[in-house]
Amino acid sequence: MSRIDDTRPFLPVGIAVLTVSDTRTASDDKSGNTLVELLTRDGHKLAARNIVKDDVGAIIAQLKAWIDHPEVDVVISTGGTGVTGRDVTPEAFESIFEKKIDGFGELFRWISYQKIKTSTIQSRAVGGVAGGTYLFALPGSPSACRDGWEEILKWQLDYRHLPCNLVELMPRLLEHLK
Repeated sequence: MSRIDDTRPFLPVGIAVLTVSDTRTASDDKSGNTLVELLTRDGHKLAARNIVKDDVGAIIAQLKAWIDHPEVDVVISTGGTGVTGRDVTPEAFESIFEKKIDGFGELFRWISYQKIKTSTIQSRAVGGVAGGTYLFALPGSPSACRDGWEEILKWQLDYRHLPCNLVELMPRLLEHLK
């Protein structure tokens, strides 16, 4: 059974928010705004934020820049996870993963199924690790961002969450390079 251990300190992590869209701007990025609101409400630091077009090269370039940024521990993207021709976020993410976190996408779709039933098959949400940074790609709706945060990431990015969480693994993410 999962629980919060109040004897452990809360450890805020630096999170970058990436919106992948050909049409969104800073003034109408509802999904990005949702993620920023939720992660800061829960005590984490917004380390960076950007909007890039649905382009594999642009997405990869932004991910690599944030992986190299010392204040970014986690990247959460919104958008580009569908099945249309312009939806290339999962391909960009997977091309740089060192390790894929299969359970993230599986759990996201299970949670989504509870709300939108079989329409969840259109989501290609993915998670993984590269360069010691956690990378998560969520669909481009505020509702999907809220579900991904409230039901998964809020807990896995909280050091107090037991029986285990992703934060306690952060010091070990680069041990294969030693």
